[in-house]
Amino acid sequence: MSTVTDADLVAASIAGNLDAFAELSRRHRGTYTRFAVRMVGSHDEAEDVLQLAFIRAYRALEQCREPSRFGAWVYQIVANECRTFVTRRARRDRHFVRDELHLHGAAMAPVVDARDTLEDVQYALDRIEVDQREAFVMKYVEELSYEEMAELTGVGISALKMRVKRACARLRVLLEEVHDV
Repeated sequence: MSTVTDADLVAASIAGNLDAFAELSRRHRGTYTRFAVRMVGSHDEAEDVLQLAFIRAYRALEQCREPSRFGAWVYQIVANECRTFVTRRARRDRHFVRDELHLHGAAMAPVVDARDTLEDVQYALDRIEVDQREAFVMKYVEELSYEEMAELTGVGISALKMRVKRACARLRVLLEEVHDV
């Protein structure tokens, strides 16, 4: 039994076979869901971002220079869609105060449980620079090596290490602020 490769599916998709692209999407969607959730902050928003990314990938499929590396190519699209989403949301959120604590002041510190901690971490992640967030998520959530990160992003290893270091430092400050409120 022969295994159909990504390159085979890309060629079939370019030739008009929608089922082939659906298979490509199924193969790679799960890989990027967790990444997108951490980048944008919620599963629903991540699904929207992934949908846009795969539509964009389908429309640009002929531009995939190395069909055998479709996964790495689509990663770039997913990462760009995440960055765009986060940037637009940040612009929009500057106009609205989202945190009730800022509106009413913190009367007393809430009891902290695991869910609150995860929310605090996501809150802090949402506030660091997108390139730092991406590097942090790839390193500590996706558990990729710096070599793998460099291959996927096209960014040098030393720059990625610096982004992760800065992300950790910024997250530490933000999380301390959250717990000092």
